[in-house]
Amino acid sequence: LGKARALDALAQSEYFGAMPVPLDVYREQVKRQSVKNMQITRSQLEGAMGHLVLPNELIGNLGPAVSAGRSILMYGPPGNGKSSISNGIRDALGDKIYVPRAIEYASQVITVYDPIVHSAAEDDTQDPNALRRITRFDSRYVKCERPTVITGGELTLNMLDLVYNPTARTYQAPLQLKSTGGIFIVDDLGRQAEPPQSLVNRWIVPLEENKDILALQSGEKFEVPFDTLVIFSTNFHPNEIFDQAALRRIFYKIKIDGPNQKNFLKIFAMVAKKRKVPLDEGTLIHLLKHKYPTINNVFANYQPIFLIDQMIAICEFEGIPNQMSPDLIDRAWANMFVQDEKIIK
Repeated sequence: LGKARALDALAQSEYFGAMPVPLDVYREQVKRQSVKNMQITRSQLEGAMGHLVLPNELIGNLGPAVSAGRSILMYGPPGNGKSSISNGIRDALGDKIYVPRAIEYASQVITVYDPIVHSAAEDDTQDPNALRRITRFDSRYVKCERPTVITGGELTLNMLDLVYNPTARTYQAPLQLKSTGGIFIVDDLGRQAEPPQSLVNRWIVPLEENKDILALQSGEKFEVPFDTLVIFSTNFHPNEIFDQAALRRIFYKIKIDGPNQKNFLKIFAMVAKKRKVPLDEGTLIHLLKHKYPTINNVFANYQPIFLIDQMIAICEFEGIPNQMSPDLIDRAWANMFVQDEKIIK
């Protein structure tokens, strides 16, 4: 009889681990540690982005958006740090939350904790003089840094649905549920196989009502909390990829432009110092007077790193100390842009 009952239980689910947290209990926990309860100060945001050279007004625009915990769309030319800014926002959050190993709804187990997404915090409750570990929180949860899920061109709509494991008869939480209490970054929006409009349409209910709707294998649908700071990042102008109804649901739209010449030189000097390449005034004058006018003096944040790394590679190949010169800049520049060529038949 015991074997029969065990087999019956295994037929329903082969989940093995900590007791799943009931969905209603999980909802209350999400409210207690909501990302919308975070209050980010200017000093926190500046500290997390201290390695970036940003316009002063940009921090003033980002701060209220992060503190509000509402969706953010960052747009602008490629290579100007949208991804780095997203990571800086993640670092500014700084505190810890409790992530359930699994949740349960209608006798179905949904695993949430994912070591790839969630960074378990070091156990600070250990007494070095104690003979055994003392756990001061519900062990059905894992104490973690606020999670960050980063997706790019690989994102598809089915990645936002429950994934059923027919062998274990359990479900894997979708990406947005794993990011609860943290940040969901959709990088390079417009490069996915799905149209940007379709992706944003999938987020309309979550963004407006702070809840998401998932479906079991049986077709039964149920609500889960949606408590995530969603950051969209794109190189396209918003009007090119969204209609006005979609734009209305994205609360903050922040343009990330390239640096001006002063900030470009500041970034160039910082990168050169970090890479241990001596600055050369003649090289910089050559770069500004002869190279950038060919592209209408359009500066981008990625360019100093690209140019300096190219010069280092050349120096290493030629067996000379790291340095910069007009000739090296010319060779590096040739690899940064592909010039149009006329095909002669």
